[in-house]
Amino acid sequence: MSAEWLYEDGIAEERAILVADGHILSARVEWGDAIRPGLIAQAQLVARMPNTRRGTVRFADGTIAHIDQLLHETTQGVTLTVRVVRAAIAERGRTKLPVTRPAPGEAPAPAPSLREEIETSGARLRALPATNNEFAQHGWDELIEQVQTGEITFPGGSIIVSPTPAMTLIDIDGALPPLKLSLAAVPVIADALHRLDIGGSIGIDFPSLADRKDRQQIDKALADALIDWTGERTAMTGFGFVHLVARLERASLVARFARRPAGAAARILLRQAERVTEPGVLLLSANPAVLDTLRPEWEAELARRTGRTIRRNPDPALALSGGFAQAIAP
Repeated sequence: MSAEWLYEDGIAEERAILVADGHILSARVEWGDAIRPGLIAQAQLVARMPNTRRGTVRFADGTIAHIDQLLHETTQGVTLTVRVVRAAIAERGRTKLPVTRPAPGEAPAPAPSLREEIETSGARLRALPATNNEFAQHGWDELIEQVQTGEITFPGGSIIVSPTPAMTLIDIDGALPPLKLSLAAVPVIADALHRLDIGGSIGIDFPSLADRKDRQQIDKALADALIDWTGERTAMTGFGFVHLVARLERASLVARFARRPAGAAARILLRQAERVTEPGVLLLSANPAVLDTLRPEWEAELARRTGRTIRRNPDPALALSGGFAQAIAP
């Protein structure tokens, strides 16, 4: 079966998965951030670094972004048309500003939606209602658990994906002998790069392999597994470290969920609520931090889509990821 994108227009979230033969090959989510790749807008140059083509700009809503490729004659204080080429990357510890470039002569335009972006690429896309079960049939719930924990298990071991301000680190752990463990982890890592939407600088910490031939074997296995991945890769060092670099346009799913866990949990809760089939009032039970993240317009949209009254049940005993929705008598 050929691969196709499945798409859901959720409340406060667009989500899409590329599927084939019952498996998720890639996944994307968008949370409606206005300043994201593809946006063309006016911005004021508020600072320019001396003797460089770089500086910072401020959008009308106050958002600050980096800008590169400035013309020599562009001076501080001018307003210019810019295109966003990288979203803000919010990770544990800090937030990297969006990145823009001058777009002279281009008309201002909002960033494309996730659906528009995929359709513009020419890929096949099929839109589904949030009540459809196809996401779950292809492993959406398992994917979200991996995103929330950063852990992906495989026979004999696991990988842990950890976003940091400098790079995404992938650690390998297990009871297998080092060479077997490394070989078993390679296809899991390759899948994770696509499934978790990981780009930018990526460090993989393999078990140390003393024999150079063993390291070369891992290098070849990794090269074969990444045949459809676009980026650069170093050979394994004597300490088992491999560095990958790919184009970075947005935060990975793991970084997004790690930086805004309550917001992620709120969106999961909204999706669960949309899928409740039993009649009655919708009761949203969750940690208070999750319910505090729910915006009034999100709750109003849930009421509109379901035709139900919405009630809240804050429960501090629930973990952020432990919220649930159910129907109760009015």
